[in-house]
Amino acid sequence: MRRRVLIAGIGNIFQSDDAFGVEVAALLATRALPGGVRVEDFGIRGLHLAYELLEGYDGLLLVDAVPMGEPPGTLAVIVPELDTGGAGETGVEVPVVDAHTMNPDVVLTTLRRLGGSVETILIVGGQPADLRDGMGLTPAVAGAVEDAADLCLQLVSEMVEPVTKGAFP
Repeated sequence: MRRRVLIAGIGNIFQSDDAFGVEVAALLATRALPGGVRVEDFGIRGLHLAYELLEGYDGLLLVDAVPMGEPPGTLAVIVPELDTGGAGETGVEVPVVDAHTMNPDVVLTTLRRLGGSVETILIVGGQPADLRDGMGLTPAVAGAVEDAADLCLQLVSEMVEPVTKGAFP
């Protein structure tokens, strides 16, 4: 049986390169996806993403602008270190709802509190050049959208393939 994977484009379209994930999701929506894979632009709607994950996804691929100190448009695959205990190092509870950001900790803490979980989480991050108010990606980041979409397709293809242990040839 194939695994179900959600590709979630995230970001704020009113903050220049923060719209990177949204743009990648829009491009992926025009491409053929492997069976079991769904793509959606979640923008800054973290609570909606948490509720969508309750539908029973095995994998989540977040696509987002991620400042990494690299040249603009640089791509990276990130395995997030998420606080699954609900409280961080300071002992402060992770908020249930954060209407202004799409923080993986907040989304997954909310999901867990609602009784759900997701097994595999990856982030395809693109280095932004500009996160100030404004519409449209900068040229370097816009130039990375197609490569990011290709990378997402490669990753989800690996995520949806069934894993069989001890299978005989």
